[in-house]
Amino acid sequence: MPHHDSSANNADEPVWVRGDGVDLACHVAGPADAPVLVFVHGYPDNHAVWDRVVAHLAGDYRCIRYDVRGAGASSAPAATRAYRLDHLSADLAAVIEWASPNAPVHVIGHDWGSIQSWDAATDPALAARIASFTSISGPCLDHVGHWLRQQWQRDRAGLFKQLGKSWYVFAFHLPGLPSLLWRAGLGRRWHSIVERMEDSQLPRNPSQANDGARGIALYRANVVARLRAPRARHAQMPVQVIVPERDPFVGPGFVAGLERWVDALTVKTIDAAHWAIQSEAETIAAHCRAFVESNHASLPTAGRGNSHSPTEAARARA
Repeated sequence: MPHHDSSANNADEPVWVRGDGVDLACHVAGPADAPVLVFVHGYPDNHAVWDRVVAHLAGDYRCIRYDVRGAGASSAPAATRAYRLDHLSADLAAVIEWASPNAPVHVIGHDWGSIQSWDAATDPALAARIASFTSISGPCLDHVGHWLRQQWQRDRAGLFKQLGKSWYVFAFHLPGLPSLLWRAGLGRRWHSIVERMEDSQLPRNPSQANDGARGIALYRANVVARLRAPRARHAQMPVQVIVPERDPFVGPGFVAGLERWVDALTVKTIDAAHWAIQSEAETIAAHCRAFVESNHASLPTAGRGNSHSPTEAARARA
């Protein structure tokens, strides 16, 4: 398949990477020989939601953003099962292999980008490929499953409070209606809804209606299955969790007990709402920079930077 030259770091010109049966639109910024950061966006966003954060980091890091399957310019499989976490993790692994075949990368995820990155970060097969993981407003679904069981025994009031925040998760399982709402007008109004809700402006997204409608499959393919039978998932690398205190969707309670699953855990709390990567981009970037630096310095010399740029890797595989 064709690959576009990203040497000019033009965010409007994607490099196409073959994922797990899909084509992923990747966007590159930053020096070719710098440590690689891979940003994974959430729902119902696309890669552009990271632009403000990347603007603070691209001077020193090779920043890779990509549209996840079903979003932006990337392939959008029709089957709900195609959005399972194992496929999403395989997509992320393909992006990592393309972006930095000879060195581990630092993964930064938000919302569903964080949820799917947790699945990769707790996969022993990817332990050597991810140097660190920063999670923002997106817990591991398996950890949530265990947390729900503990809350039922210890703090049912707290449990019901979080379930109230997550009302939309249940609504997304209604057949047909959520997708219809996105295409009937929610997609056109989403930008203004978020602005009123959080006093923060998202990037204008011409594919917003489709991104919202298709991304519902993320919930349907994964949430019930993982909460019903949560696995024991231990992080394979240092993890930083950034907790926006005013997040209306993801409560801070999910951080409690995370030490059970993460040996090297850093928690940062910030005064922000869900889309902190927009409203507090500089703060998010500063936390990411500090965490990456603290973990990149400990890597072996052979594991720093890239042996060649993503553009060269794309040309080699074209």
